[in-house]
Amino acid sequence: MPHPWIPNSAPSIKYEMLKELGINDVLELFDDVPRELILKELPKIGLGKPLTEYEVKRFFEEIISKNRVFLNPPPFIGGGVCYHFVPAAVKAVISRSEFYTAYTPYQAEIAQGLLQAIFEYQSLMAELYGVDVVNASMYNGSTAAAEAVRMAVRVKRNKRKIVVSKTVHPEIREVIKTWSFGAGLDVIEVEYDRETGRTDINDLQAKLDDSVAAALVQYVNFFGILETDLREVIELAHKHKALAIVYSNPIALGVLKPPGELGADIIVGDAQPLGIGLNYGGPSAGILGVKFERELLRQLPGRLIGATVTEDYSELGFTMILQTREQHIRRERATSNITTNSNLEALAAAVYISLLGAEGMRKLGEAILGRTSYALKKLSSIKNLRVPIFEGSTYFMEFPIRVENKGIEDVYRELIRRLIHIGPLLKHFKDYSELSDCSLVCFTEVHTRNDIDLLASTLEEILR
Repeated sequence: MPHPWIPNSAPSIKYEMLKELGINDVLELFDDVPRELILKELPKIGLGKPLTEYEVKRFFEEIISKNRVFLNPPPFIGGGVCYHFVPAAVKAVISRSEFYTAYTPYQAEIAQGLLQAIFEYQSLMAELYGVDVVNASMYNGSTAAAEAVRMAVRVKRNKRKIVVSKTVHPEIREVIKTWSFGAGLDVIEVEYDRETGRTDINDLQAKLDDSVAAALVQYVNFFGILETDLREVIELAHKHKALAIVYSNPIALGVLKPPGELGADIIVGDAQPLGIGLNYGGPSAGILGVKFERELLRQLPGRLIGATVTEDYSELGFTMILQTREQHIRRERATSNITTNSNLEALAAAVYISLLGAEGMRKLGEAILGRTSYALKKLSSIKNLRVPIFEGSTYFMEFPIRVENKGIEDVYRELIRRLIHIGPLLKHFKDYSELSDCSLVCFTEVHTRNDIDLLASTLEEILR
């Protein structure tokens, strides 16, 4: 019998196709696959039969009805991807068909609306991060950081070392190491100060030399701590003629001085907080920008959209002024092998920032800063809970907590049972074995005073 979902599956059609190809069995098309790897019969998976649309819908509804939804209170999950409010206007704009279905503009000058949207994104991000040029987005923050590292090595031609602070998100560091391996780069990690949770300046000085192409630091760092020595880190990198790369959460820049203004040569970040949401971990958009310097611009990966005027100066037009990927004219000289960008997510970020404006971004940052401060004060009074772990530091949005009389996983499970979600547990990151009894907690604009009080009272009850 023909399969209802597979075209040309009727035995008579199969026979005619095999006859035309001059073979007797479909498996002859797979002669290069070892016979022992080919299944002799259909695997016993699924429900054992094709399902109707209604049966599939009912089956999946039965499965997803078991999901736990953490909305009251909203999740206190940190680790770089946090729960933020996404205005309805963001989804309304990016759901328009001209944006929702738009791919990379190959015939660029025809797609003026899309080009303008990307241009506005670039301009808004450049202003937020305090640099001159931001490209038309990367995949996400980790790949943007890896691209920045590879870019720095191309600029500093004969230098093969990269210095990265251990306060940078461990998953970002893993992506950097993966991308650096094939290029033969030496990634050197700088320790963090166990008292303050910030980059250890003395260790950085010891590991910086004239063979280093770039130094990378995160601001605010993985522990939610403000790297107050950032200007000194940048100056030390420049002293050894290395580039300074700074990874920043864009939300934090509503209240912090932009890294570009502090002297960063390359800025990177992830647009997830800017109206993109959690989406089960992705997709997102990577932010990558540079100062207006010829060498940096020549090695900038991705693409750039520029603005120009018509011959009579009566109208503004947009055009793609840089595209360095391998599918175009660059071939083996391409500065990046990423074959697309995150246009839809970049547009969401542009809409989000446009809705808030400069004043709104400042107020948002202040609201998060206030909630973080209140949570620190509230949790620090709980017996058998150490908060903060790192004394004398300034925290933004998230911070680690340490449980002293129970296992952190037991506390985590009990919180989950009560529909309160914290995390991630730092024991899951191999770099932080000394923090194996700790977890991150995150507080954003969605958390009310009552939400924070509920977390505190529940933790106090569990640890009593």
